Amino acid sequence: MIDHVSIGVRDLAAARAFYGAVLAEIGYRLIDDRSDTAGFGKKYSDFWLNARPGLAANSEDTGVHVCLRTRTKEQVEAFYATALDQGAVDAGAPGLRPQYAEAYYAAFIKDADGNVVEVVTFLEGEK
Repeated sequence: MIDHVSIGVRDLAAARAFYGAVLAEIGYRLIDDRSDTAGFGKKYSDFWLNARPGLAANSEDTGVHVCLRTRTKEQVEAFYATALDQGAVDAGAPGLRPQYAEAYYAAFIKDADGNVVEVVTFLEGEK
């Protein structure tokens, strides 16, 4: 079982604002806020941003891929829409992904550092 995930970001203040907005859509909040790191979660910090000012932007085929589970289709859609409004790049619009599982409903965004964040829920009774 994974306890937490950390991703490197070049501009911690910008990433903190971006992730504060998009993660709120799935019930996360900023819990730990330090000079070189920020932790988001529901009860405790399980999604961390680490300041890496010298980090080179990830190319098209590199970077971290993190997937966060949500409870509803609406949360997937709200996360995706908010992320795009906040400047993220579309990496896969909300929709069913039957190649992963029959009820797998997900969306993918790419942040300013090239990290791909996916949100997923499993729809009951839908194909």
